[in-house]
Amino acid sequence: MDVFGVMIGLVLLFGIAALVLAVVGAVKAAKAVAAKVEKHEANARRAVETATLKAKTYTKVGPPAQIATVRLKLRTSLDGTRQVLEGGLPQDSQLGESLALLTRLDAHAAELDGELRVLEREPDTVRIAAKLPELRERAERITHAAETMRWAAQDRMHRFADDELSRLSQECESEAGALRHWDTAASGGTGAASGAGTGSAGTGSAGVGRAGGAGGAGSPGGAVRAGLTDGKGRPSAEDLLGLAEPLAKLAQRLRKPSTGTSTGTSVGPSAG
Repeated sequence: MDVFGVMIGLVLLFGIAALVLAVVGAVKAAKAVAAKVEKHEANARRAVETATLKAKTYTKVGPPAQIATVRLKLRTSLDGTRQVLEGGLPQDSQLGESLALLTRLDAHAAELDGELRVLEREPDTVRIAAKLPELRERAERITHAAETMRWAAQDRMHRFADDELSRLSQECESEAGALRHWDTAASGGTGAASGAGTGSAGTGSAGVGRAGGAGGAGSPGGAVRAGLTDGKGRPSAEDLLGLAEPLAKLAQRLRKPSTGTSTGTSVGPSAG
């Protein structure tokens, strides 16, 4: 009876643990989905706002068009810098500090964008004319800071790419030299041969003549290596067609009568 109760208790514990794990997993999945949806929603909202600002720059005139231009330039600069930094962060961890600075700069840009939106709805043109230069100057400072970081990150990536390409080129050249290892041996052999030739210069041209008669020019050991397309050492047409042996037998049969006739002719006078 006690064993049965223990088993029931263990089953209940496992069931409760499985239920807790399922609830935790469902909560985490819901949070992940909510975060993804929120991210896509924010991206869609920013895309709509950017398209609206572009339309205002073409359809509006006067201060509204100027305010839309300032907002669009500010937004475009920050978005471009963020894309560059986030794209290079997996390869260069130092860009994380730049990304943190960009986040702080983005907060100032958000405040400035809010002020520009308020100014965009201002009916008093005199106040707009008074406030717009100051806000434009702040926007230019933020834009310049963002562009400076973006250009520095791009130069850094370009420099790393050039350094990597230089190292790769050197490794390829080293590998090519290793593949041509016979060049080093040939240069060493040439030096030894030139020393030997200088030491034996008194042998005269007879040795040269013997060397020239022994083997072909430019062939080590006096042997001429047959190539694939030069025709040397390749089988003849008779060998390829299987006619070499029958032709040899036919030649032997044709030579026998001529041999006998010549023999008889030479023996006749001596016998007489």
